[in-house]
Amino acid sequence: MHGTDHREADEPGLRSRSDQQKTPAGHRHSRIAFGALLAVATVVLTGCNATVDRGFLPKGVTAVTPEVTDFWKATWLWGLAVGVLVWGLTLYCVVRYRRKKSDTGLPPQLAYNVPIEILYTVVPVFMVAVLFGKTVELENKILDIQPNPNVTINVVGKQWSWDFNYVGADVYDTGIQADLQSGKPGQEADLPTLYLPVNERVEFVLTTRDVIHSFWVVPFLQKMDMIPGKVNRFQVTPTQIGTFRGKCAELCGAYHSDMLFNVKVVSKADYEAHLQSLRDRGQVGFLSNALNRSTLEPGQQQYLPEGVKESDIKEDATS
Repeated sequence: MHGTDHREADEPGLRSRSDQQKTPAGHRHSRIAFGALLAVATVVLTGCNATVDRGFLPKGVTAVTPEVTDFWKATWLWGLAVGVLVWGLTLYCVVRYRRKKSDTGLPPQLAYNVPIEILYTVVPVFMVAVLFGKTVELENKILDIQPNPNVTINVVGKQWSWDFNYVGADVYDTGIQADLQSGKPGQEADLPTLYLPVNERVEFVLTTRDVIHSFWVVPFLQKMDMIPGKVNRFQVTPTQIGTFRGKCAELCGAYHSDMLFNVKVVSKADYEAHLQSLRDRGQVGFLSNALNRSTLEPGQQQYLPEGVKESDIKEDATS
């Protein structure tokens, strides 16, 4: 009898029933894991603090900040939705079709499933097309050049600092390389500082003295390269008074990390006062592009403000 019991216990049918009894527990565990993952994602994405609410982006301070932030969050949310779907299907297949002790040989083989293959091709292509279209739409809005901006500033990158030509005001400011390795306190206050009036449209005309740099004011949520021989432009409308950090975002040599600057967005009166202080220091005129290592390429001069070829700046100006 005992031997019979052992044989019965070893029968495939009995083993199958035993495995079937374990299966609901496995399903429960997978459902609990999936629920925990979903709960964590929900908490992270619906957190109440401002940093989470803007998708961990820096706080933007321009007129296009809402559009940039909304697009950023939307892409991550759609990406998360796709990820959860793929993870869910993967876990389902792992649990549902896992090999059992009673299984012998290979499971049934499926060579093709045309509807599913079409679905897996068409849906990703459609998603990428929508993402591309929305990216172009936002990019066109960010890079829209309006005629007659309130302020035009020629920003000049150089190894390893910045020059600022306030074109309409016919004054300039120059910067020297930051000495952040010295360890002295207050170094950031000595960085070159660009002044902008709040709630006025500013056009940046970007040129470089030497190699490729990239003009990046972090809270503007956009940046643009500065390429030798070429002129790049974009416009922003700062909407918040304050002091913000800027940096070069393109590896440009040994002291790239020291190529920093400040941006002060101030009232119109304070902006005019700063321009007057530059005049009082004798920093009048335009730092000519003749100081560049390479001349502007044919056809690029037209992108600079009118009259900047003739510069009345002194030859001993900081370059």
